[in-house]
Amino acid sequence: MSTSTKTDPTIFIIFGGTGDLNSRKIAPALYNLFLDGWMPKQFSIIGTGRTKLTDEQFRENLHNDINQFSRSGKADDKKWADFVKNIYYQVSDATDAETYKEFGKRIDKHNAEWKTKANVLFYLAVAPNFFPIIASNISKAKLAEDKKRVRIIIEKPFGHDLETAKELNQLLSSIFDECQIYRIDHYLGKETVQNIMAFRFANSIMEPLWNRNYIEHVQISVTEQLGVEERGDYYDGSGAMRDMIQNHLLQLLCHIAMEPPVSFSADEVRDRKVDVLKAMRRFTPEDVRNSAVRGQYGSGWMKGKEVPGYREEPKVNPESNTETFAAIKFFVDNWRWQGVPFYLRTGKRMHQSSSVITIQFKDVPHLIFPTEAAESWQQNRLIISIQPEMSIRLQVQAKRPGIDMVLNVVDMVFDYKGTYTNQAPEAYETLILDTMMGDQTLFMRGDQVEAAWDLVMPILSTWQNKKSLNFPNYSADSWGPEAAEALIARDGFNWFTLPVNGKKH
Repeated sequence: MSTSTKTDPTIFIIFGGTGDLNSRKIAPALYNLFLDGWMPKQFSIIGTGRTKLTDEQFRENLHNDINQFSRSGKADDKKWADFVKNIYYQVSDATDAETYKEFGKRIDKHNAEWKTKANVLFYLAVAPNFFPIIASNISKAKLAEDKKRVRIIIEKPFGHDLETAKELNQLLSSIFDECQIYRIDHYLGKETVQNIMAFRFANSIMEPLWNRNYIEHVQISVTEQLGVEERGDYYDGSGAMRDMIQNHLLQLLCHIAMEPPVSFSADEVRDRKVDVLKAMRRFTPEDVRNSAVRGQYGSGWMKGKEVPGYREEPKVNPESNTETFAAIKFFVDNWRWQGVPFYLRTGKRMHQSSSVITIQFKDVPHLIFPTEAAESWQQNRLIISIQPEMSIRLQVQAKRPGIDMVLNVVDMVFDYKGTYTNQAPEAYETLILDTMMGDQTLFMRGDQVEAAWDLVMPILSTWQNKKSLNFPNYSADSWGPEAAEALIARDGFNWFTLPVNGKKH
């Protein structure tokens, strides 16, 4: 999050104002920024959608949402009264260019009242098929002409494949400058993800070890206990590769693998991430067979409750070929990482919900201790837990207390809850504040999005052109298909898991 406390007058126009994303994430984030003193003195939040609501009805809906989803709990009456007077609603059909003139009138009205030109943030919290329509209508209404103050915020998925991502980039760049486009990946706003850069580049002891000479392999696992829930129609056209690997997990990989930037400027940091994606080894059809595993969950039991298989979920094709699990072995072909495998894994209906990065260091070159002293020997590991706990732990060998020389694995832990008393901001708070500040460091650039799509397209194409004959191939409450275990076991490794208490199992 930016360290400056100065924010200019800002007008938020939220397309999808009555939608789930605004209810659960955006509105609570704006309210918490207001509570913490980050919002400007002059601001306006304008929700828009086709639902016919008055300002009062919209405000009441957001009040209920904030009471339910805000990290700060139920809204204080006095503070809510100060906040809610800045909230408005406008009935609008996003496909009707004429209705955008009303946004222009509202912007002019606020600028006249505040006697200044405000920043205008168009937040597209809508389905992806509306992105081009809304952007084009903003242009037709001449609302994007102030290149300094107007910004557009776009949620994932950014394109369905490389071709559609390029088309969307071309459209947006014909209307906005790149410095106006904020492609949100909420994973980049998480505190632990931001701390990867601090951990790497603010500590001199790490950089000499951060290469192929000392690191044996890297694992990035983002697993969920939930199924597709009510998102069956969206997910069946997406799958684990598009929904998670192409954006979230590759972003985490870039944080781990990037070279040290010259400065913390947005483009310098993003240049280094693009370098990683360009250096990653491309897949041939043979590579896909050997280095990529897909899965689809079947029925089973989760927490004592019977759950359906993916093909039995609402709005899912009963013969769906969509993967709900993916495990991929990547390589970064450069001097720092040559030969070091990066294993990425994600799946739904898994045994545990967690996001964990594990970096395993190479073994000591010569073991001086007798076998009986090192029965529980384990190579050094750095474990970065993003959720459910937020921690960074270094696992090393140490002598167990006693007369005999017996070695044990011990954890050197940085734990957010144990170190800091103040509550960490939600990812959306960090990212929304950065859009207000004009800081794009944590946002994906157009060429970065295209490079990520270019990397995964051979895998997607291979999977789409060949229907899996063994779906479903893992049961609910498991760790995924057996082939995923074989993928990493062939190299002599195994997938790591880390419960909340930090003890591996």
